[in-house]
Amino acid sequence: MDIGGTAETVRVPSGSAPKTISTTSGVSMTAGIKTVLHPVSDLAAAKKMYAALLGVEPQTDGTYYVGFEVEGQHIGLVPGGGPQNMTAPVAYWHVPDIEAKLAEVTAAGATVKEPVRDVGAGRLVATVTDPDGNVLGLLQDS
Repeated sequence: MDIGGTAETVRVPSGSAPKTISTTSGVSMTAGIKTVLHPVSDLAAAKKMYAALLGVEPQTDGTYYVGFEVEGQHIGLVPGGGPQNMTAPVAYWHVPDIEAKLAEVTAAGATVKEPVRDVGAGRLVATVTDPDGNVLGLLQDS
């Protein structure tokens, strides 16, 4: 299927040879999924299990949120689904411009579930649902 892409040479990751990828003309790229948040009913039990799974202690350890950093990934535990009322894990796509990406995905058929909001330290998040109702997160660090 042709989506009107153009060839672009990028360097990934540091020290790797440049590679040519296809992008959709006029659409910004993401930095991939780097954050996954999991709603949990028992934060202490979940923290213990995820620490065993990941082999590290949490970087952020509060009553409202526990976060682990492992190999460039952030795994977060959200008690009771948090203010977002999460009922399933949500993967967050890291983007350089959250407002632009939100406009792009809604123009392509996504529906805004949670508009852009600052969750602290300049980190902006938003969630959308795809046409099948799957929840996808967008995240921009300042």
